[in-house]
Amino acid sequence: MFKHDRMFPRFALYGFLKNLRFFDPFLILIFRDAGLTFLQIGTLYAVRDVAVNVLEIPTGVFADAFGRRRSMLMAFGSYLVSFAVFYLFAGFWPFAAAMVLFAFGEAFRSGTHKALILEYLKLNNMQHLKVAYYGRTRAASQFGSAINALIAAAIAFYTGGYRVMFLAAMVPYVLDFINLATYPPELDGELAQVRLSTIGAQVKSTLKSFVGMFKNPNALRAILNSSGFSALHKATKDYLQPIVKTFALSLPILLAYSGKQRSAVVIGIVYFFVYLSTSYASRSADRFSKRFPNLGRAINVSFLLGSALLVLAGASAWLRWDAVAILVFLLFYVLHNLRRPMNVSFISDQISSKVMASGLSVESQLTTLLSATFALALGALADAFGVGAGLMILGVAVLAIFPLVRVPEE
Repeated sequence: MFKHDRMFPRFALYGFLKNLRFFDPFLILIFRDAGLTFLQIGTLYAVRDVAVNVLEIPTGVFADAFGRRRSMLMAFGSYLVSFAVFYLFAGFWPFAAAMVLFAFGEAFRSGTHKALILEYLKLNNMQHLKVAYYGRTRAASQFGSAINALIAAAIAFYTGGYRVMFLAAMVPYVLDFINLATYPPELDGELAQVRLSTIGAQVKSTLKSFVGMFKNPNALRAILNSSGFSALHKATKDYLQPIVKTFALSLPILLAYSGKQRSAVVIGIVYFFVYLSTSYASRSADRFSKRFPNLGRAINVSFLLGSALLVLAGASAWLRWDAVAILVFLLFYVLHNLRRPMNVSFISDQISSKVMASGLSVESQLTTLLSATFALALGALADAFGVGAGLMILGVAVLAIFPLVRVPEE
């Protein structure tokens, strides 16, 4: 569908390289190896998310008023410094500092690259392809995550440790920095050319349109629905790692190797198939949405189904049915990636393209605020009752808020 599109390979490459964070499939295990409790891990996640939350709106306004490409370059510079701190230091406080640096990257990036894509579609009269186009670029990201899992497993297996993954992740991020630096300037949008004499008026205009989004109840519900589910996924997805580790150590394979090496192999294989499945799911988002009478119905049904899957995954882990828990988690990941392109398309229909980066940054801001809350709650619950019970309780709580986030289905 897009093989003659000059920017699609560039957008896809961005997502592929961005997801080569080799430490991702092992992050909770890295923190546990450093002696942290689940509550401390949840606190680190909350530190990251609160920092993103504080920075989200001003960085979104910066992207709209002063250039989305420049915002993306600042994001990747922050990521690289964060990886260096994670590699060089260990312990709760150094990790917290690295999380704040990582948050700078997330705040400058979130919503901004989506706005670049949507601006490109607008300039080329391809807006009717939003779900399919964004779904396919997201598929490249998820394929990157699948390859990432195999490379990360190989690194852990041959080095016997996890920390070197932060150093290795700097390589694809430098390449992505170069890719972003060469994006065409017209993707910055109509506010890309900023003169000193008009900066104040342009920022005021951007902020006025930004505040106006909250006066539209359909836009607000769309943002709440998207951010609530994304926060649930973000806060819980890494808890697949200890479940897979327990499952790996119960298998009678690779007994001549250490527990860390054995678990690394199984984690790599599991995450490879998880992200291979999510890559296909992102490509299929458009077809999935068309199975419903309208996009709103698809978003509402998938919200309920995803929350129920998390409850089932938690129950399976609690009962020590680790294989079942892993399979249900895979379905949860797939559903999240089916939803994401639909959410972006639905939200973009409610917001002026002039403030698209700011609008999507609002969604990201709410996601990080809710994710911080969920992460702290889940960490405390996991320490008190175990990972499985914590996942169950959180899933039930999110199911209960559905009436507040139900989007219109007309």
